[in-house]
Amino acid sequence: MTVRSCGFESRPRYHDTILSLACYEQEINNFSRDLDSYNEQLAALDERQNALDANESALRDKNKRMLSAAEAQYGSDSSEYEQTGGTRLTERKRTARKAPGTGGTNTKA
Repeated sequence: MTVRSCGFESRPRYHDTILSLACYEQEINNFSRDLDSYNEQLAALDERQNALDANESALRDKNKRMLSAAEAQYGSDSSEYEQTGGTRLTERKRTARKAPGTGGTNTKA
């Protein structure tokens, strides 16, 4: 019995079945059961999410290793390396260097 329902015991009895103490306690128990079930399912999903995260991390590591193996075997500018997901050296975009003194400041007088 909850604290709130204990307070209602000392009150005059309601004759309406919707507002009866037994009905009220039943709704509280139903809600509590549903909440417990929800929390159990949420905990199970959290556990499953952790397992998926661990699997994803292991797969990411394996992917890096497979790409490195293809690069070592065929070279970093080979079509085989590109087919495994790498970017060929000749296809990499080169960044242009800015000349000294051409920073982003505006020096208008």
